[in-house]
Order: sequence, then C-alpha cells, then structure tokens
Amino acid sequence: MKTIVIDPVTRIEGHAKVTIHLDEAGNVAETQFHVTQLRGFEKFVEGRPYYEMPAITSRICGICPISHLLASSKACDAIMSVRVPPTAVMLRGIMHCGQVIQSHALSFFHLSAPDLLLGFDSDPKRRNVIGVIEDHPAIAKDGIALRRFGQQAIEALAGERIHPSWTVPGGVNAPLDPAARDRLLAAIPEAKAIALRTLKLYKGVVDNFPDEIASFGNVPTMYAGMVDADGNLELYDGHLRFVDAAGEIVVSRMAAQDYHQYIGEASVPHSFLKAPYFKPHGFPEGTYRVGPLARLNVAARCGTPAADVEFAEYHQRYGKVVQSSFHFHYARLIEILFCIERMEMLLNEPSILGRHVRAYAGVNALEGVGMAEAPRGVLMHHYKVNEDGAITWANLIIATGHNNLSIGRAITQAGRHFIDGKTMQEGMLNRVSAVLRAYDPCLSCSTHAAGQYAMEIQLVDVDGSVVDSLRS
Repeated sequence: MKTIVIDPVTRIEGHAKVTIHLDEAGNVAETQFHVTQLRGFEKFVEGRPYYEMPAITSRICGICPISHLLASSKACDAIMSVRVPPTAVMLRGIMHCGQVIQSHALSFFHLSAPDLLLGFDSDPKRRNVIGVIEDHPAIAKDGIALRRFGQQAIEALAGERIHPSWTVPGGVNAPLDPAARDRLLAAIPEAKAIALRTLKLYKGVVDNFPDEIASFGNVPTMYAGMVDADGNLELYDGHLRFVDAAGEIVVSRMAAQDYHQYIGEASVPHSFLKAPYFKPHGFPEGTYRVGPLARLNVAARCGTPAADVEFAEYHQRYGKVVQSSFHFHYARLIEILFCIERMEMLLNEPSILGRHVRAYAGVNALEGVGMAEAPRGVLMHHYKVNEDGAITWANLIIATGHNNLSIGRAITQAGRHFIDGKTMQEGMLNRVSAVLRAYDPCLSCSTHAAGQYAMEIQLVDVDGSVVDSLRS
C-alpha cells in the first residue's frame, strides 16, 4: 500500500498531520487525521483550588482563551451553586462576542482567504496572508480592522486582550466603565460595515468552487449547537440541541450537566485527540459536527436583524441543512455579523453599567459542568472537587474534539476526489489541508508558514521506494 503523509498541516492553530493510504490502483483507500501534541491539562490541574481553574485553563490556547475562561467559570459557578448577577451575564456575553469576532476574522482573512482569493492551485510562495495583502490590500486591511475590533472589545471590558483575569467564578471582578462602553458603541458601525461587505465579497466568489463544495466533507452527519429558549443562536448561556442529517430535532434542550447521557468519548490509536460521539447512536455511527456550520443548522434564526437576513439567504441558497463543510466559511461570516449586532444590543441595555457583577460563595457542590460555544464549537469543562475545593478530577471536551470524526471523514472524501496516486500535485494536497482549515481546528497552539510548506511529502510504493515527493 502506498502512503502520503502531510506533516505538518499548515495555516491552522496547532500541530497535526494527515496520512493518506492508497490502494494498488493509486486510489485513496483510507485516511487518518493525527493530532500530534499532548498538553495534559486534565491531569496537572488536579490538586489546584477550583477558583484557579479559569486562569489556568485559559492558558490552553492563545487564540480562544476567553472561551476557556467562560466554560471554566461556569463550571465553578456550579460548584459554588450561585446565581451570577444579570449584569455579569451580559458582560461575559459581550466579551465572548469579541472573542468570536477576532477568532473568526483570523480564520477567514488570514488562514483561508489565501485559498479563496488567490486560488487553491496558486503559487504556494504567495498563497499566504502576504499574498493577500499584495493582491487585495483593502480586504487585508478589513481583516486586520475586524480582528482589532474584537480584541479591543475584550480589552475594554477585561483590561487585557489575551488571558485576562476579569472573568471569575461568580461573575466578573469589575463593572463596565461608561467610557469603555461608549468607545465600543462608537466602533460598531465600522465593524458592521466590514462584516457586510465581506459577506458580499464571499457570496460573489463562493460559486467558483463547485468541486470543493461537493467534496469538502459533504456527507450527512448530526449537528450540535447551543440555542436559547426560543431556538435562536446562542453562544454563551443556552442549552445544547442536536439535530439529525435532515434537520429534525433529536435532543431539544440538553443542559450542561447532562452531557454524559448524550456524548461519549472514544480514543483512537492514531491521535492524542479524543473522538466524541452521540452516545445513543454508538461509535462511530454517532458522528456529529459542531461550530458555525452546525450552529446555523440547529438554530431557527440568529435573533439579530442583519444576521437574520443573511441567515435566510444562506439557507435559501443551500437548503434547510447545509451539509458541505466548505460552508463553514460562509457561516463564520454570518456569525461575525451576529456578534457585532449582539454586542450592540447588550451595550445598550440600561443595566449594563450596573455595579453588582459578582456573587460570592464557597464550595456548595462537589461537581460542576460549564458549557459555552467557542468559535469552533461546543466547549465543555467538567470538574470534581473535594470538600476543601481542590480539583480531584477534570474532563475537557474541546470543539475540535467534537469534530474529530467528521474531520476524518471529510479528509477521506476530499482525498478520494482530488488525489491521483500516480503523480504528486501541490494543489491536490493543499485541498486536503484546506478541508482542515474549513473547520478551523484549534489544537492548543499555532503554527504558520509564510510562503512555504515546512515539510516534506513522499509518495512511497509498496516495495518502499519513493515514487515522487514534494519538499519545502
């Protein structure tokens, strides 16, 4: 059997490789998605006080630390058995919107735009953010501005852009400054304009990729995402909904503490990343997807004016259930617009400047589960503590983990469509990597290569001889 190894996959957050096995005829027989790093947070937090967990676990990632802060804080809220003050809930929600905006902007403008704007078969020396800046300077500036807006929103609330200590068990540690509120409101019109023109740009080019749409994980799966009481898109404080491949609701309102009834976690021999699955359907039949694509499949609407218009057009174009993982890009842009509008709504709430932003308590429960929608999908933190509040056990299910099985299927489908086992073409391998980029996997830390692949890829025959190779 011949084997192609892509190691590492570039323009993603973290380290991964893909192994592609070919049969005797040179066709793709199977593929494997390997996450090659192990961070071990679930073990080395044991013995730490529960109230340290938000600060510790946010260090898992520099791209989405706010998501870990929120999921961890919500788990600690449950251990304290407190009701977080309503103003603090809104403030956490605003910061979370800033997090989603900056992360989605990074994914679209910096990691995926080189493929979408320069072409999947373009020169790899220019198929990067530098090439986008040179050929599309206005678009590149929009990406920088949008990401800056999201980061500045986090800083305005929390005092720091990365790993802030403002979100704490019981709420937040300081109310919103009126001047910061006014600065954020003043910046929203420009951010909204960027989101709208980027959506217009994307809708003008998306139909140029029919093969990619057809083969980038265009397979039926279940979907999971958080919704509010009315079934609207919710990123911070909702219940989890599962729908099947036809869009029919399978689980309407799963509370965080009940996740073990519906979500199982399997280990796979070729990766350090766990493989969650929908437990009632078993492994691996219970494959489901999370993230922007899934959230727009499970929600009845977004719940903000402009985003609802885009949501309706999106589903009019591609149906009730949007199946191709290529459309993660489209869904990501709609969510950016939603978050900007949601921030504006919350900042205009009369009680947003309230002074009661934190509840105080000790250990009132020996277990707590926190759930939030990270940019890439559902994030869960589950802690157990002793009577002194020390962590005795922790389990973290990250968004990319939920997508592990579906990413593997998507790589297989794309590989079978694009790869010719007789010769090596850089564009075909880039498309396999681009499937991963559509999911925007977050694998704990970031690696980027500007103008080159930091790797060697070899096509090896059954007798061990190298048939063809590509080298950075």
